[in-house]
Amino acid sequence: MAEWDASLDHIIPSSVLPPFWAKFLVGFASLVCFARSYDGDFVFDDSEAIVNNKDLRAETPLGDLWHHDFWGSRLSSNTSHKSYRPLTVLTFRMNYYLSGGFHPASFHAVNIALHGGVCVLLVDVFSVLFGGLQYTSKGRRLHLAPRSSLLAALLFAVHPVHTECVAGVVGRADLLSALFFMLSFLGYCKAFRETANREKTHSTFWVLLSILLGAVAMLCKEQGITVLGLNAVFDILVIGKLNVLEIVQKFLRKDRSLESPGVLRTGGLLFRMTLLAFGGAGVLYVRWKIMGTGPPAFTEVDNPASFADSMLVRAINYNYYYSLNAWLLLCPWWLCFDWSMGCIPLIKSVGDWRVIALAALWFCLIGLICQALCSEDNHKRRILTLGLGFLIIPFLPASNLFFRVGFVVAERVLYLPSAGYCMLLTFGLAVLSKHTKKKKLIAALILGILFLNTLRCVVRSGEWRSEDQLFRSALSVCPLNAKVHYNVGKNLADKGNQTAAIRYYREAVRLNPKYVHAMNNLGNILKERNELQEAEELLSLAVQIQPDFAAAWMNLGIVQNSLKRFQAAEQSYRTAIKHRRKYPDCYYNLGRLYADLNRHVDALNAWRNATVLKPEHSLAWNNMIILLDNTGNLAQAEAVGREALELIPNDHSLMFSLANVLGKSQKYKESEALFLRAIKAHPNTASYHGNLAVLYHRWGHLDLAKKHYEISLRLDPTASGTKENYGLLRRKLEQMQKKNV
Repeated sequence: MAEWDASLDHIIPSSVLPPFWAKFLVGFASLVCFARSYDGDFVFDDSEAIVNNKDLRAETPLGDLWHHDFWGSRLSSNTSHKSYRPLTVLTFRMNYYLSGGFHPASFHAVNIALHGGVCVLLVDVFSVLFGGLQYTSKGRRLHLAPRSSLLAALLFAVHPVHTECVAGVVGRADLLSALFFMLSFLGYCKAFRETANREKTHSTFWVLLSILLGAVAMLCKEQGITVLGLNAVFDILVIGKLNVLEIVQKFLRKDRSLESPGVLRTGGLLFRMTLLAFGGAGVLYVRWKIMGTGPPAFTEVDNPASFADSMLVRAINYNYYYSLNAWLLLCPWWLCFDWSMGCIPLIKSVGDWRVIALAALWFCLIGLICQALCSEDNHKRRILTLGLGFLIIPFLPASNLFFRVGFVVAERVLYLPSAGYCMLLTFGLAVLSKHTKKKKLIAALILGILFLNTLRCVVRSGEWRSEDQLFRSALSVCPLNAKVHYNVGKNLADKGNQTAAIRYYREAVRLNPKYVHAMNNLGNILKERNELQEAEELLSLAVQIQPDFAAAWMNLGIVQNSLKRFQAAEQSYRTAIKHRRKYPDCYYNLGRLYADLNRHVDALNAWRNATVLKPEHSLAWNNMIILLDNTGNLAQAEAVGREALELIPNDHSLMFSLANVLGKSQKYKESEALFLRAIKAHPNTASYHGNLAVLYHRWGHLDLAKKHYEISLRLDPTASGTKENYGLLRRKLEQMQKKNV
């Protein structure tokens, strides 16, 4: 590689070639690209994997991490995503503990640091891949391709396709997996430190350590186990010096020396391959046993090509997806947080013009493979083969070849394969530089690529800072993606902009008429706007499409209750609970239905179920207290109120409800204390002052009653009950003044 590397000497100055400065430059470049994401929010999948993941909280035993998936669900559950990444979740938990809560900046800082660490390690990895594995007499590895390894590492550090992994906190799975992937590869290289003098020796310890690090990489993300395949390719090509062209030529000439090719006798290769094979198989077997119920069940909207009836259609579309991934590596300008839901329509015939893309992909791949296998230049053959290996092998788990995956295109799965792309691009630039006299033009091209990619990283990192920017950035990239419109609508609804949210939800349903979540959210907004008829139609269609959609059944029950269709509402609530047995909100709404029907015992039982399932369910506790109070069961209401406040001691609404009960029981002092605590928490709630005034009125503290009546009326001048009570108090005070006179 020396001659190829030397062709870059006019581009990369010798001052940055020492390993320390090369690594410093690469680490600094990675920091510049993604530093803008440091103070971003939790966005998109971060909500489920981090904010709503109970495995991050101290009350969840650490042992549960080994039985739960990436999202906090039990692996044995049929609804589990089966993404088993306990070490990644463990780092999230450490983040949560050390930063004292869900503070996004600390999570983002770790991601940025991890990307920098991977980039720094890649300087050494590329040095081996480009320059080979040679050591000095003192056992120190020689850096035979410093320029190529630095350029490839820089291209990797500033590649925009990495933004999702670095700026999205859940991308830490890919970063950690890549980190241990690189350590495993470098560890495998260390097994051959002595081969410079004694060709057939190797260290079994380092081989076993490499397998262990590969297993650790897999526990961060499933893709990590593919490092064992890369190690095997490296061993065969670099250590074993396998020459495919020579073997083919011998085979064609029927040369008998083929019976015992040298590669099989080199340094215990078969022994190392056996270790790698058994190690990989053992790790995969344990992973499969842990997964429990088999592979996850994905839907057609997640990966439509995998549900196509025709094998030809599946094959064409899978290859088209590969070409799109290749295009994202070549031209990473059209990036999107999600590529599902119709973003990429299926190719249904060979007459579709998009077939040209997959033809171009295979034309390039076959050309590279032929060069990698048949070139007479040993260095060129090794570099191309290892570059293709690094590009293809880590991508295999996402290829749909072995099992169905839950996405069409995902930028995050390109994090590791992009290293192979950067290696091939660097080699191509070196070859181009060697065979052209316009060296300055090549230098300008390289600097232009680095600058434009850095600029794109900075811009894209800014888009990942908030959900609003992220979702809106996808509208121009994937206008046919129903999920993009759904997420924009959901974000607008969360901000209270219901009118705009309705527009985006309707577009999501238009693009995907079976998008039940969009129907459910749209139905909810229409319900709040009292457009009950259309809300009922949408929610009925949602549960018809997905009969086990518990949330839609509950919302349908709420709408039917508002329409006074009580029997249908009860049936809808019961169906929701049937499909989701632990559903406290549904029990709460069922209790409200029973209360409207004066079925008080049933209402109390429903609310009690809600509080059993969710002890902090303030609304259910409150309704129990109020119902018992209104039906004259003061002692029971007081007991329930005290139980609720023990569980939720700072809930001002519970303080208010219990204070009302205590006042009626003539426990004035305790009632007063609760009213004052509620007012301290919410000083501008008119009813709190009004009811405290009633308490003082009964208690005989008329001046205090007058004061709080006046505060209440100032806050809410329309409160008729307060006006009436205040009038009675004033007349009583006037009568007392007349008597005194």
